[in-house]
Amino acid sequence: MDVTMKELLAAMIDEGGSDLHIRALMPPELRVHGELLPLADEDLTEEDSLQLCREISTDAHMAEVEANGGADFAIAFRDLCTPEEIESEDEKRLATRFRVSVFKERKRYGMVLRQIPATLLSMEQLGLPPVVKELLFKPRGLILVTGPTGSGKSTTLASMLNVINHERSVHIITIEDPIEFYHKSAKSLITQREVGDDVPSFAEAIRRALRQDPDVILVGEMRDIETIGAAVTAAETGHLVFGTLHTTGAAETVDRIIDAFPTNQQAQVRTQLAAGLQAVISQILLPKLDPNGEVHGRVAAFEIMTSTDAIRSRIRDGKTNMIKSDLQTGAKYGMQTLDSHLTQLYKAGLISYDDLITKSQDPDSVVQKLKEEMGR
Repeated sequence: MDVTMKELLAAMIDEGGSDLHIRALMPPELRVHGELLPLADEDLTEEDSLQLCREISTDAHMAEVEANGGADFAIAFRDLCTPEEIESEDEKRLATRFRVSVFKERKRYGMVLRQIPATLLSMEQLGLPPVVKELLFKPRGLILVTGPTGSGKSTTLASMLNVINHERSVHIITIEDPIEFYHKSAKSLITQREVGDDVPSFAEAIRRALRQDPDVILVGEMRDIETIGAAVTAAETGHLVFGTLHTTGAAETVDRIIDAFPTNQQAQVRTQLAAGLQAVISQILLPKLDPNGEVHGRVAAFEIMTSTDAIRSRIRDGKTNMIKSDLQTGAKYGMQTLDSHLTQLYKAGLISYDDLITKSQDPDSVVQKLKEEMGR
């Protein structure tokens, strides 16, 4: 198949795709508004997919794929253009960057590229409630943004850091793998470090960051006990720490962190987490409906848990199963359940009834409440 990565990425930008899938024996596929669509009728050969991977991968990346089965990095559309092409190319394309994951599957090469938005959305545009902005001015503590892969966690965190960058005079250190959004220092000073290139691991980067006069630390992924422990300690010792986990729901997030530790350490971690956790923002992305009921873009639904005396007590006493009831009654503290936000989005005509039911945590309760409201 005669196609280049530059052509495929140009199509991805022009079509508003979020992800591009390259796989041998299949056509290139683009995810648009959550749906996968083929970009061509012709399948890629094994040689085609290998060549496309090589077009954007360094020798070091390919060696990592051979050694470990995969490599993750970021590229810019500009990197694929000649100086002459840059002069004539569309500015939107030139400003676009991509997160890349190259891998081997059944001894063949493939990759997935995710488009990183060229412009940061505001917290209001993302649909985050006002209480989240208040959290950004906390002097210390742990703020977690959670959700499944592809739920927009990186976009949410980038928007939050952008607010701090422009409204606070602090030193922000980000630790990412790879760096997705580039931040230019504004009122704050920003240091961005990439795992693999600038520092060997997340945990090591956190330890080193504590010697670099940070006020705010972003941990791109809390993927192991060492990183989780370092992040919790950093929050406990007077820093505002942001982190991500692949969990859905506040209670599930707390349990995931505690369960990562050996049984004999869990009581101590509960105490640390109860004292240091400021909030859990859990999110999912859904197809967004326009006024005609057609899918046009995507919209985020959020569950928000903020730290209160009751929440701290639940965490410390190991009663996370009771957090959901605290969320339901915690509106005055800015809290909301995922189901309540999904219901709001449905009533506003932004998501379908099917998505409301399939994405809710307690669909029977959601349906019952809707029936009660209709009967009034």
